[in-house]
Amino acid sequence: MEDPQPTAERAAEVARGRLNFAGHGVERTDLALVLGSGWAAAADGVGEVLASCDLAELPGFRRPVVAGHGGALRLVRTPNGKSALIFTGRTHFYEGHGVEAVVHGVRTAAALGATAVLLTNACGGLNPAWSPGTPVLITDHINLTGQSPLRGATFIDLTEVYSRRLRDLAHQVAPELPEGVYVQFRGPQYETPAEVRMAGILGGDLVGMSTTLEAIAAREAGMEVLGLSLVTNPAAGIAPEPLNHAEVVQAGRDATDRLRELLRGLAGLL
Repeated sequence: MEDPQPTAERAAEVARGRLNFAGHGVERTDLALVLGSGWAAAADGVGEVLASCDLAELPGFRRPVVAGHGGALRLVRTPNGKSALIFTGRTHFYEGHGVEAVVHGVRTAAALGATAVLLTNACGGLNPAWSPGTPVLITDHINLTGQSPLRGATFIDLTEVYSRRLRDLAHQVAPELPEGVYVQFRGPQYETPAEVRMAGILGGDLVGMSTTLEAIAAREAGMEVLGLSLVTNPAAGIAPEPLNHAEVVQAGRDATDRLRELLRGLAGLL
């Protein structure tokens, strides 16, 4: 199997040119943000946009196929003067391109110098108190994909996948943020009520189809990880209504102002 790192390095080199790092006085990025379903509309709050390009223009990337995702990579200046990369879309494991494609964005961000990454997603909530539109900090995860981005005897400590330091900073921005454990299923079908009950028995509070593989790759690269889920619907079996993706996208739209304020505050501290 081909080593994925050279592809990430090539993507980083092309991105430096397309985003004109030199012209903007940027040597390396400090932070990366991966915006999941419902989050892309809040990207404008992160900071001053210096440059943008289509993700599909970069080696190893594909155009996002999921409604509610953008397809751009932005270079922005955050309120505290740092540089950040914003991925307004991601490749999901269920698209069938393999784990390497899923984590390629994180590895490219690391190759561009990012030492921290904010991973966001839309999810189903197991806690009835979390109404649609509630952002939740991820404290830990359960990876039910049966896959890993690591190869061979690569033993990465995952005792603290999601940085406590970054979670503490997030609570400075929004003290009311609840916390929970995220469970990733393979998808693309939504979870059954029995699977949701299983996730709860295992210790999960949130269910979705992304994030955990990217978080593992980020920790392999030495990056600090902050995870944020947007509860867009009660998980299957929690409420009587059936699930649909339009509901997920609409919940993100309805929460745009809140998410924009949250991302702006986080970008100013991270």
